Amino acid sequence: MSKIRLSSAPLVDSIVDGVGLRVVVWTQGCPHLCEGCHNPNTHSFTGGKNYDTSSIIEQMSQYSYHDGVTFSGGEPFAQPIPLIEIAKAVRKLNWNIWCYTGYLYEDLLIDPDKFALLKEIDVLIDGPFILGQRTLSKPFIGSLNQRIIDVQSSIKNNKVIECEL
Repeated sequence: MSKIRLSSAPLVDSIVDGVGLRVVVWTQGCPHLCEGCHNPNTHSFTGGKNYDTSSIIEQMSQYSYHDGVTFSGGEPFAQPIPLIEIAKAVRKLNWNIWCYTGYLYEDLLIDPDKFALLKEIDVLIDGPFILGQRTLSKPFIGSLNQRIIDVQSSIKNNKVIECEL
């Protein structure tokens, strides 16, 4: 098991970070620095605290009534290796995996470590938050440029397939 830098301990019982009752893993560190970000405290790569992935996995295994986990941040794809460990353990709980990223889906296909994490995800909300496109009219996104992507269908079909929510 490895270490992961988080802005705080995982948030339990979220209903706004994906469909169903979720645990949210808030990663620390983000290269995007989006103006108007709702989590600016997660931008610094030196902030937050290191956690053992095994302790996060153990904590999650105690929550049998949850539907899934959401990786948020910060930028989850800045720490793909420890999140892959967590994702593989979450699969054993029969949970789904959502992830928010400031990267575009297409950019994640290029880097082998990022792509390895992408392959573990069910739903990806991609794209940077753009303050001038801020919206409250669509669930789970912050700005109109962002997409809610069915990752497994997108990988299988070799093109972006957006989720119908």
